[in-house]
Amino acid sequence: MDRRNFLRLSAAAPLTAAFGTVLAQSDTIELVCPVPLSGPFAANGKFSEMGVRLAVENYGKLLGKRVTYTTMDTEGKPATAVRKVQEAAQQKGARFFVGGILSSEALAMSKEVDKVRGVYMTIAGADEITGSDCNRSTFRWSVPTYGIIDQTVRQLAEKFPNAKRWYTITPQYVFGEGLLHWSKEVFKAKGIEHVGNSSHSLAEKEFSGYLTNAMAAKPDVLLLLNFASQSSDTLRQAVSFGIKKNMIIVVAQSAGLEQFESLGPDICDGVYFGLQNWHGVDTPFNREFVRLANVATKSDTNFTVTSTYTCAKAVLDAIKKANSTDPRAVIAAMEGMQYEGPTGIEEIRRGDHQVIKDFYLLKGKPKAAMKNKSDFGDIVSSGKSFLPVEKTFCKMA
Repeated sequence: MDRRNFLRLSAAAPLTAAFGTVLAQSDTIELVCPVPLSGPFAANGKFSEMGVRLAVENYGKLLGKRVTYTTMDTEGKPATAVRKVQEAAQQKGARFFVGGILSSEALAMSKEVDKVRGVYMTIAGADEITGSDCNRSTFRWSVPTYGIIDQTVRQLAEKFPNAKRWYTITPQYVFGEGLLHWSKEVFKAKGIEHVGNSSHSLAEKEFSGYLTNAMAAKPDVLLLLNFASQSSDTLRQAVSFGIKKNMIIVVAQSAGLEQFESLGPDICDGVYFGLQNWHGVDTPFNREFVRLANVATKSDTNFTVTSTYTCAKAVLDAIKKANSTDPRAVIAAMEGMQYEGPTGIEEIRRGDHQVIKDFYLLKGKPKAAMKNKSDFGDIVSSGKSFLPVEKTFCKMA
């Protein structure tokens, strides 16, 4: 990774889609980044855009062509996401897409990219992406809901065998439903009583009623299955209610460093968080990536930037490997591809296009124990948990 490019990238202003220009020119290789830049998940979308921008700036030229990118605001709405993918593909000839924060929009875009025989890599969480709705065009970096729950709920159920009463708070969309399904499977296997669940919409911001219901059920563990700003809002309100004093709190999937920074150590202290990656993990990729991030921005890189950078780099690496911009050749190059990623050696499984990688469980630490401003917790455990392809319901056409 070139330090000069990294520094220039960090100072650059975000580039949003300007479809008055042609995306697919003969002298360029274009990545399209469809993410929510407005709405409740806008912050995650902006970090995703930063990751794609970093990968593009770092690559420079590829196959003798200039690598460029454009960003589309999906608004977190599947219909909007599909319309904008159609515009990029049909009007501008775009074929390479990296992005999608919400499972609902990622699933919709996956089908649309497959219709135009493009390539799409996402960090969204819905199991269907590499399961029942899998297709030849789509690849997924994030660990599926089965793996998230296996590496968080199962680990904590074994760590605290006497914590037999669990309460869940779940967002009403496919990712949340997947997490709830696998949580219930672990509950059954471990003899845990599921004492209640509160479901909420993606527009919800007030969680006091759900937390009141949770406290009334007197669980040993409060399991938050929501994500990003919604899990942060729930956690803040839970701490203000004094819930940390009476039960264990688990956030099944955290948005990583950016979420910890917004919450602060007093809220994170003692809470368990699931993580797709963490800047403190000692891998060659992470060491170099964090070093450069510190030089450029005086801070450590976060989950969304790192993960989207990894996806964009994987697509560009596959174009280089295939020595072609023909999506069919790029797809073939990606299937079975191994590369050095933030969690170590990561592999794109051929049968369902799922990246096989570690998932982490972290426990927040008190402010007095922090070694630096980004040292919000310690990794408690990590591992790879994936269903075999034949159990994912993925059937490639």
